[in-house]
Amino acid sequence: MAYRVIQWATGNVGRAAIEGILSHPELELVGAWVHSEAKVGRDVGEICGVGPIGVCATNDVDALLATDADCVLYSPIMAQTPEVIRILASGKNVVTPLGWFFPFRMSDVTEVEEACREGGVTLHGTGIHPGGITERFPLVVSGLSREIRHVRAEEFSDIRTYDAEFVVRELMLFGKSPEEARQSPMLRMLGSGFQQSIDMVAHALGMRLDSEKLATQEMAVATAPIDTPWGAIEPGTVAAQRFTWQGTVRGEPVITVRVNWLMGEENLDPAWRLDGERFEVEVTGDPPVRLTFEGLHPESLEAGVQRNAGVVATAMHCVSAIPAVCEAAPGIRTYLDLPMYAGRAAPDLLPES
Repeated sequence: MAYRVIQWATGNVGRAAIEGILSHPELELVGAWVHSEAKVGRDVGEICGVGPIGVCATNDVDALLATDADCVLYSPIMAQTPEVIRILASGKNVVTPLGWFFPFRMSDVTEVEEACREGGVTLHGTGIHPGGITERFPLVVSGLSREIRHVRAEEFSDIRTYDAEFVVRELMLFGKSPEEARQSPMLRMLGSGFQQSIDMVAHALGMRLDSEKLATQEMAVATAPIDTPWGAIEPGTVAAQRFTWQGTVRGEPVITVRVNWLMGEENLDPAWRLDGERFEVEVTGDPPVRLTFEGLHPESLEAGVQRNAGVVATAMHCVSAIPAVCEAAPGIRTYLDLPMYAGRAAPDLLPES
């Protein structure tokens, strides 16, 4: 019998998740929450461009929580802890790319765990970066090395392919002055997730980190107008950013996570380069191991606006986790608690029912 799933929000990740749920042989989409009034009452398949599927979108939270469902894939732009707690307490497992990767130092963790116990369900945070590149995959390859001294996970992305103008301009603060961008909430917002990733890796490797983590922001500005899908980045405004978070032992960095976000490679000061979009994972030990993940970025700016591979991968990491999460013991469950889970073969390669 299929696990019944509600998709919470139908933005970029949500639409990709719905496609994944519909193609997964163990899952059934039974509902979808939407923020926009314009989407209320519409067929979810039409919202996602896959044609009618017989499930209508709603913004009626009470009705959705009364729905017979096993799991909610929770992916609005911003996580709302009270909302997640309410979903859990209603008896529905939650899989999300918005945090709770390893949240055991968070101030609200007790309240969240109590909601899991009340509902008899599980909360699992997953995704890509953070949510995979920064912890799941480094830990897998760390088993090939001894005496590990440093772990690094790093993203190199042309942010022009990210089809979310509000996020890029108003949260990431691209196209703003350096003074405005220094007030960016991203160091704090992303730091919440990346610091959990650092804690998970340290815990699994047996490291005892210093109490405070390092966090830095670097910027490059445009020296000429840079075209983007949502208008030009003007000279003198922020056109590239680098955020770094590090866990240390006695002041020495031992775990580093970093994002490099550039509006292309031209007309930047300093003259940063991507040298190819990718994710890197490096484990410094005996022997040292280095992985490069390619294919998680679109092939062109145009392709990125149509379908961003990184967004799809984020959604699918969530979708693939749902069966394991539904079978897990109640509580917050991380990669360290769940069995390995995988994707599913193309429909024509599956056994006939």
